[in-house]
Amino acid sequence: MKQILCKVVAISIGFSLYAAVSHAEPSIPPFYQAVSKMTPEGKLGQVIKKEQIPTPISGAQAWRIAYISSDVSDRKTISTALIVAPIGKAPAKGRPVMAWAHGTTGTAQNCGPSQLTNPAVPLNEYFLLNGNSWTDYGLPSVEAFIKEGYVVVGTDYQGQGGGGKHQYAVAITQAKDTIDSIRAVGSMPETGAGKKAIIYGWSQGGGTTIAAASMPDYISKKGTAFDDIQPVGFVALAPYDVAVTMPGTRLDQAISEKMISELTASFSDNVFNFAHFSMTLWGTQAAFPNLQLTDLLSDDGAKAIDTIYSNKCIHASADTLNYAYGSEYKNLLKPQAQNTLAWAQAFLRGSVNPVKPLAPVVIYWGTKDTVVPPVMGELYQKQMCKLGGNIDRVQLPGEQTHFSTPGTAAPLYLPWVKDRIAGKTLANACPQN
Repeated sequence: MKQILCKVVAISIGFSLYAAVSHAEPSIPPFYQAVSKMTPEGKLGQVIKKEQIPTPISGAQAWRIAYISSDVSDRKTISTALIVAPIGKAPAKGRPVMAWAHGTTGTAQNCGPSQLTNPAVPLNEYFLLNGNSWTDYGLPSVEAFIKEGYVVVGTDYQGQGGGGKHQYAVAITQAKDTIDSIRAVGSMPETGAGKKAIIYGWSQGGGTTIAAASMPDYISKKGTAFDDIQPVGFVALAPYDVAVTMPGTRLDQAISEKMISELTASFSDNVFNFAHFSMTLWGTQAAFPNLQLTDLLSDDGAKAIDTIYSNKCIHASADTLNYAYGSEYKNLLKPQAQNTLAWAQAFLRGSVNPVKPLAPVVIYWGTKDTVVPPVMGELYQKQMCKLGGNIDRVQLPGEQTHFSTPGTAAPLYLPWVKDRIAGKTLANACPQN
């Protein structure tokens, strides 16, 4: 009897420990532990912590940094980032900066790509056969850019190691993080960075890129850690844009209900896409406190989603949803969404501004992309061309998926980037009516 009681107690303790561990904050490396305890005080782009790290890239040096940024509501935040720069003396006007905006990695504090053991490498994708991690990390074309004499910076975005809640898919917030990463690089004399820059990004980062292109006021702010940055081009790989699907529409209750219903249906066709959609709800609610997850999710669904995205990165989150709910994941949604007008307003406020891009934009897309509907890029091009922008949209050869887009696009955007850095004239790529 005594042995049985001991076993019961042991099992009970085991379950208690499991419960405690399963709801613990995710572990992050010491650099990020220290940063998460800091307060977001200082100039935009001000570096508040840095450490030099190794990189296998020939002729390069690398750092992890934490710097000041801000969000969609102009609240100061802390973002972390990875920098890779050439070794040696920089030219008189400084080195051009390539600012990478990464795709979806997740919302927990341990989801920042710079936290990987060896992050200062070319892009390594989880989904591809040669992927060697549970997440995407690294910097696309970093070796080619270092050879050209450019500095490369990849922000993690706020909430992915610097404390706070990550405002996933709130493109304005992530655009500010990316713009401020350019300022951070420029403020570090050891990088040799100059004023000229290009922003390039994929998926979540594609939306970030086109959002940044239409933020001239934020880019031209004075009193930052490094004023007068000069973005000369924007490269968007499979970008998303919620706002462009409803250009010129004045939101009311009926329109917002339709918008939320269509978004929910479009991104709930499988559990992987639903993971992205439900994470978008989590991130949007983090940015806009007037929203509640229970507006769109059941009580149990809201609790599950909050638990998952507070603790896990995207692929583990999708696996969790699949394991816990299988084909019933849609039951996490409320039968009838509430507060839809406020949600629709938040989605639009966090999306791309209807403002002429301040430099040329090129979009690369694949015909087999089932993650971000390519029509979003098509509508974006039409909208921005009408505003006087120079927007090119390039269909990738073959049948490219969302995940093959970065690698397939690289040989195409490398010469485009070089020409923009060199200041070569670019013919207007907008479709002729």
